[in-house]
Amino acid sequence: MKTKEYEFYNKLKNWDFSQIKYEEQYLTQWNMYDILRKNSNSQSRILDLGTGGGEKVLTQFPEALEILATDFSEEMIKTAKYNLSKTDKRNITFRQMDNLNMDTPNDYFDIVVARHTCIEAKQIYNTLKSNGILILRGVDKLDCWQLKRLFGRGQDYNEPIPISVIDYENILNAGFRKVELVPIHVREYYKSKEDLLALLLKTPILNDFSEINDLGKLDEYIEQNTTDKGILLIRRYYGITAIK
Repeated sequence: MKTKEYEFYNKLKNWDFSQIKYEEQYLTQWNMYDILRKNSNSQSRILDLGTGGGEKVLTQFPEALEILATDFSEEMIKTAKYNLSKTDKRNITFRQMDNLNMDTPNDYFDIVVARHTCIEAKQIYNTLKSNGILILRGVDKLDCWQLKRLFGRGQDYNEPIPISVIDYENILNAGFRKVELVPIHVREYYKSKEDLLALLLKTPILNDFSEINDLGKLDEYIEQNTTDKGILLIRRYYGITAIK
């Protein structure tokens, strides 16, 4: 469940994925940053939930009047503030906040963005202005499903209802309208075993992944999924947009 991811990322201190070498092939044309840019302007107030080290906010977000970017991990926010200090941006603030106990003002933000993080739909609804938009991207149960089946465990592996459906229902129940749920299919090709291993150590795809106990099965997966482009990992995300 999402609470397990919450605990995982709260302990994670190395958020840098930039050294992992892989290529992406998107099979679904759904891009949250395109949607964000289309729905924002220079006077927009934007809240980013699950900002991590702030890399996406600093490189992918449009110019706006105000951007508040939050994460529940103190270490992530330290990294984000350091990354911000290397820029000349003055409209961005990073601070620690629990997404499940939000303390942002009601009827304030024009857009809320949430990426791969826990959410409380009603609290997001409350902090948005009338006609404000929620843009959410998450990781679904079927993400890396072949890998999870081989190991017999993994993120949401035993959950009877996919988190995409849970989020969708919760967003509808919070009062949002025009709620759209889109499955996002992506092929990722990792250049080497070390690159795939680095991903598994930095994410909860396989819970409690161990370099000591799990390398045998990982080698089996790699043998079955090595292509001319690299080691194939089939990803399954989901996107949701909703209007208050």
